[in-house]
Amino acid sequence: MPSAADLTRAFAESVVRRLRDAGHQALFAGGCVRDLLLGSVPQDFDVATTARPDEVRHLFGHRRTLAVGASFGVIVVVPSKAEREAGVVPVEVATFRTEGPYIDGRRPEHVSFADAEADAKRRDFTVNGMFLDPLDDRVIDFVGGQQDLAARVIRAIGEPRERMAEDKLRLLRAIRFAATLGFELDEETRSAVREMAGQLTVVSAERISAELRRMLMHATRRRAVELCADCGLLEVIFPELTPVLRLGKLGEHSPWERTLRALDVLDRPRFESSLAILLHSMTGRDDAPSMDEHCRRLRLSNNDRETAVWLLEHRHDLDAIRHRSHWFLKRLCAHPDIIDLISTVRALRTAAGESMADVEHVERFLAETPRHVIDPPPLLDGGDLVALGLKPGPEFKRLLDAVRNAQLDGTIDTDEAAIDFARRLHAEGVADTKDRP
Repeated sequence: MPSAADLTRAFAESVVRRLRDAGHQALFAGGCVRDLLLGSVPQDFDVATTARPDEVRHLFGHRRTLAVGASFGVIVVVPSKAEREAGVVPVEVATFRTEGPYIDGRRPEHVSFADAEADAKRRDFTVNGMFLDPLDDRVIDFVGGQQDLAARVIRAIGEPRERMAEDKLRLLRAIRFAATLGFELDEETRSAVREMAGQLTVVSAERISAELRRMLMHATRRRAVELCADCGLLEVIFPELTPVLRLGKLGEHSPWERTLRALDVLDRPRFESSLAILLHSMTGRDDAPSMDEHCRRLRLSNNDRETAVWLLEHRHDLDAIRHRSHWFLKRLCAHPDIIDLISTVRALRTAAGESMADVEHVERFLAETPRHVIDPPPLLDGGDLVALGLKPGPEFKRLLDAVRNAQLDGTIDTDEAAIDFARRLHAEGVADTKDRP
C-alpha cells in the first residue's frame, strides 16, 4: 500500500501534468527539489508555473483551490476528500515571479510575473533555488544549487547582504538549513549573517519562535544553537545569555558548554524541553518568572509557555527525591509532563557528569506503579469542606492539599477518614503543604 508521502508526490505530479496539458510550464520548486536530490522524503511539494493565479483556479476549480496568496501569485490546490483521508497534503502552486523592494524586511512591496530563471534568482539559497521536471526527471538549475549540494554548502543566491535585507528571517533560516542538512555556511553568507544579526529585531516574535522550534526539535539542535551563537543571533533573541556566552570561552567546563552537551544528549527533542535546557544556564533556582518572560517575548502559546516554565521551575525536584515524602514523588509523577522533565534532567545531569540515581529512581517508580496508585481520585473536595461549615478561602486549598498528601502517603484511605482529618487540621489551624510540586 502506498505511503502518504508517495501519494502526496503522485498528487503533486498530477497537478504538474494538468498544468502542462493546459499549455503551461510547470515544475517542482524549492525545498522539495533539494530533498529529492538529497534522497530525502519531502514533507510537501511546491509547484512553480507560468500559469497566472486566475488560470490555476479556473483549471482546478474554485472548490479545490484556495487563494491564500493570490496577490503574490500563490494558489493552494487541495486534494480530494479521499486523498486527504489517506494523508495527502495540499500543493502550493506559484506563478514564476520577480519581486519588488522589501521595505519592511519581510515581504516585497509588489511582484511581477516572470520566467523560471528570474524566479530562481529571487529565492534565498542556491540549494532552494532549483526546479525539477518530475515528468521527465530533469533538474533545471540557474543558480548553482547542484554544485552546492555536492559541496554541502549553504550559499545565498546573488549578493548575500541583499538576500538577507529582503527578509531578515533568512538570517535564521541560513543557520537552520546549515544545521539540519549538516552543511557548512558559505563564508560570504556567514559574514553577512554576522554583520546583519542585529537586524533580526525587525522580524516578528512569532516568525523567530517558529524557526527556533524547527531548530530545537531537530537532532542537530546543538549545532544550530552553536551557529546562532557564533553569528551573534542568539544574543539578539536572548540578550540575557550574553554573560553565559562570554563565559563559554572558558572551555568545556563552562556553563555554556554544559548547556550544549545537554542539548546534544536530550533524548526527547520536544521544543519546550530544548528551550528549558537552552535557557537554564541564565536563570537561578527561582527561575519561573524569568522563563515566563522569555516565553512571552517569543509569543509562544499558553500551553508551550506553561510547559517550558514548569520544566525549568521543577528541574531540581528530582534532587535527592529518594529521601522526599512519598506524596511528593506521587504528585510529581502525576504531572502530564513528567516524562519530559525526566528527559530534561537526565540531559542536564549527563552534561554535568552527575549521578543518575534519582532519575532512575523516578523511572522505576513510574514503570512499577499503576496509574491509579500514583494519582487516585481525591477523597475530599471543596463541597465536602462547605458541608463541614467552612467558608471558601485560602484555607480551602491548604486543607485540600494536606488531605491529598495524607491520602498519597497512605495515612488515610476513606472519605470518612479524610473528613475527620480535615476537621482536625482546621481545629488545630495546621495545614502544611510545603514543597508541593
